[in-house]
Amino acid sequence: MSSIRGFASDNNSGVHPEVLNAISKANGGHVVGYGDDAYTKGAIDKFREVFGEKTDVFFVYNGTGANVIAIQALARPFNAVICPDTAHINVDECGAPEKISGCKLLPVETQDGKITVEGFQKYMHAFGFEHHAQPKIISITQATELGTVYSIGEIKKIADFAHSKGMFLHMDGARIANAAVSLNCSLKEMTVDAGVDVLSFGGTKNGLMFGEAVLFFNMDTEVVKYIRKQTAQLHSKMRYTSAQFMAILSNDLWKRNAEHANQMAQKLAKKLSGIEEVEITQKVESNGVFAKVPKDIIEPLQKEFFFYVWNEERSEVRWMTSFDTQEEDIDRFVTLMKDLLNKR
Repeated sequence: MSSIRGFASDNNSGVHPEVLNAISKANGGHVVGYGDDAYTKGAIDKFREVFGEKTDVFFVYNGTGANVIAIQALARPFNAVICPDTAHINVDECGAPEKISGCKLLPVETQDGKITVEGFQKYMHAFGFEHHAQPKIISITQATELGTVYSIGEIKKIADFAHSKGMFLHMDGARIANAAVSLNCSLKEMTVDAGVDVLSFGGTKNGLMFGEAVLFFNMDTEVVKYIRKQTAQLHSKMRYTSAQFMAILSNDLWKRNAEHANQMAQKLAKKLSGIEEVEITQKVESNGVFAKVPKDIIEPLQKEFFFYVWNEERSEVRWMTSFDTQEEDIDRFVTLMKDLLNKR
């Protein structure tokens, strides 16, 4: 099997050794299933240490499940969810949020993955008009699908607006660790303190084998356990999910992993900045680098270091770094790119 590290996705990376060790340690004997175990209690306690005592935690298999559960818990089928047009819930979840929750998605065009109050004002009408889906949730992604990061002030402004309209703010935090490192703030400052109501907390992209968590802040969550079960996201052997989160939330492992991934993205961007034929298209604020490159070098590059084309028309690609990306990977990649460009 190949051991080459590419730049396609932080989903493609392996599992952090400390997380694997936590899974192994949890693998002894029998414990009660479906979350009624010491590992799950310990992981919930860890989350409450980070986000506050009024945090309710629901572990799930994946990010799509986390987002769908969050939407179902906050809204009725006649409601609508405002989100960026690039949002994972809008582009990459095969319509699951709309199919399962019944809610309509209202995408907002954005150039950098971030929406603003001014940008979604066009949807702020027809409240109480029974012929139109009623906006109930604003969903933002942190870090965004374009690798950019909302400032705490930007989040607070959206949260304040949402709450003034009787709406909720959901944050898709698939790469929340990378965003917190980028802002040099705590996870709580960027979420609870900024007015976020529900957070899809990502683990898989930050060193876990599998597993995400849905965090509800200062809310009644009595119905969420039923929603999780109906959404096929209740893990019977939950100790393995919980053990991973105990590991990632201990000794700042989440932060160390994200710091490394972000640093590798900065190094990649810096080395590419000197190449005339490469145009970086977004601010490099987390662990993603977006760039326009000559079309003819994409395929030979992909054969050695797999990555995805983001926009074929613009010849724009996406390179993602991970907790296990090494400087030698970046050096080899940039060297190959220069060689291909020189041979054109």
